[in-house]
Formats: sequence, structure tokens, C-alpha cells
Amino acid sequence: MYQLISPQTIIQYFGDDDNEMLKEMIQIILDTNLTDLKHLDEYYKTNDFASIKKKCHKAKPSMSYVGAIDTRKLLEKIESDLENSYKTYQKLLEHIKIIEAELNDFLKTL
Repeated sequence: MYQLISPQTIIQYFGDDDNEMLKEMIQIILDTNLTDLKHLDEYYKTNDFASIKKKCHKAKPSMSYVGAIDTRKLLEKIESDLENSYKTYQKLLEHIKIIEAELNDFLKTL
């Protein structure tokens, strides 16, 4: 059903005994990490690779929490070759769209 996230992983990390807390944690990931990643383009335009690295590094644990391991690998790839990572960033943006939709769908099931 889900292409990039894993509901089992989300529940494993955050537990299934408090749906409100689970909803809050997912919403934080949507509002902070994914939003930050969607706006990396401005850093690429100014070659601000330090900010790109910082935002990618900060988002990696969240991708693990939601089971988006392939997306985490993209973040690691960007971090490892910042100056040549724009093409990988474009793929990351595709992942983010999918993850946002999947997390929003998952939230509806809680």
C-alpha cells in the first residue's frame, strides 16, 4: 500500500499506545523536516552547501522513524557529494511528495 514509508516502523519508533502523540510526531516531521528539504533549492542557488548538509543531516533520523530508508539513502548521497548533488536533490523532491501523501494518508488511519 505504501511506496516509501512503513507504518510498522512508525509504530515501532513512536509506539501505538498514544495516537495523539503519534499524530504530533508525524506532523512535526511533515512541518519541519520535509518542509526544510523542499526548500533546499534556495541554498543550491547560492552554493550554500553547509546549509544543505545541515538540513539533510537533520532529516535523516526522521526518515528512519517513518521507514523511508531509500529516502534516507538519498540524503546520505547528497551529504557525501554536496557540490554534485543537485540531480539527487531532484529525486529527493519526488520522494518528498510521495512521503507527504503517504504520511497524510497514514494520519487518517489513526
